[in-house]
Amino acid sequence: MKTRSLVAGLALALLTSTAAHAGDVRIMWYSDGVEGEVMKDLVGRFMKENPGINVILDNVAYSVIKEQLPVQLEAGNGPDIARVTAIKDLSKHWLDLRPLVKDAKYWDDNFGLQADWMRPDGSKQISGFMTQITLTGGYANKTLFDQAGVSIPGPKATWEDWAAASKKVQESQQVPFAMAIDRSGHRITAPLLSYGANYIGEGGKPAPLDKGAKDYLTKFVGWAGDGTVSKDVWVSAAGSTYRAAADDFINGQLVFYYSGSWQVANLATKIGNNFDWVAVGSPCGPAACTGMPGGAALVAVKYTKNPKDVGVVMDWFAQEKIVKEFSERTLFLPGHKGVVDKGGLDFKSDNAQAKTALNVFVESTKTTSEAALKLPGWRWSDTVYAAIVTRIGQTLAGELKIDDAFVRIDADIAQKVKDAGQ
Repeated sequence: MKTRSLVAGLALALLTSTAAHAGDVRIMWYSDGVEGEVMKDLVGRFMKENPGINVILDNVAYSVIKEQLPVQLEAGNGPDIARVTAIKDLSKHWLDLRPLVKDAKYWDDNFGLQADWMRPDGSKQISGFMTQITLTGGYANKTLFDQAGVSIPGPKATWEDWAAASKKVQESQQVPFAMAIDRSGHRITAPLLSYGANYIGEGGKPAPLDKGAKDYLTKFVGWAGDGTVSKDVWVSAAGSTYRAAADDFINGQLVFYYSGSWQVANLATKIGNNFDWVAVGSPCGPAACTGMPGGAALVAVKYTKNPKDVGVVMDWFAQEKIVKEFSERTLFLPGHKGVVDKGGLDFKSDNAQAKTALNVFVESTKTTSEAALKLPGWRWSDTVYAAIVTRIGQTLAGELKIDDAFVRIDADIAQKVKDAGQ
């Protein structure tokens, strides 16, 4: 087994190592839905237009991006370009594209709103651009609600309303799960904020868990205990490992699924006509009815040996027409101001449920709280997310009591801050 692990590690190192040949640009890419196929097509078109640059597209699992890419980057290695979600936390590894792109003002004008999310604090560097803007939100299996004769909770419904309604449907239709939330600190932060949580303390450092955070986490653990929330997703992995509950929803085994806008294409493709589903926004708490914004960024890695070629590649994919096409074909919300302002996006789907869902997410952006908008650009977000997932996962597995989990979360975060010399 040790030999196999060593071979696997060497294979990964080769896969993610900086391109060694002039004209080679390696992109590490992961997919939630259909975007990998779209990207493959676009890469082919880029190379036809730019025959001197060979783009190598490495499609990897999200776990590679989340867990293994940071190790490569810390060693001064990695791909030339990567699609990532830990964009602020890893920002010290991104290449400054400002001197490499044709028109820095174009980048500032169209990608400036999220530029701070992906660059070191205080800098003005251009690190890349958001492949999509995302927002967390819920999905309901409408067919199950209809069959149970239960009304889908309305736009101002609370988390308690959704828990009660979903449990009623689950019991009526005898499906395995009532509610599920992805095993993700980003995902579970939305309801915490709705309950009044605030992560950012004095001097921009992490604050200890407050009453709002503890209130929702206590409720979440309680729901898992009485079977309202599926704990399978959370206890099937260790540490801060990400797990989605999408398959349970797609298979018709889950009444209410809390994930995000990036799942629209995935659900539309895999559910097909098997049942009716709807996007329902984010349930309300005492403080807000907010989702968590975010997204994935295509960033340049500063350890590349071909920075000029990387600049050409990034410029091509950042074109307004390419961003628009990518967004339409992937059913993603674009992060390009020009595309958003002009409107008229023609999402490439015959699935009416998908188009309606996208509009629900657009409408939901109007209730995003100020606290939620601050977190994507805050350097400690991923630290807090990881601590919450790790310790709440242990609580659901029966390894920790909830009050002990709160103490451990604060201690984990404080240690990370100390280790960073802060």
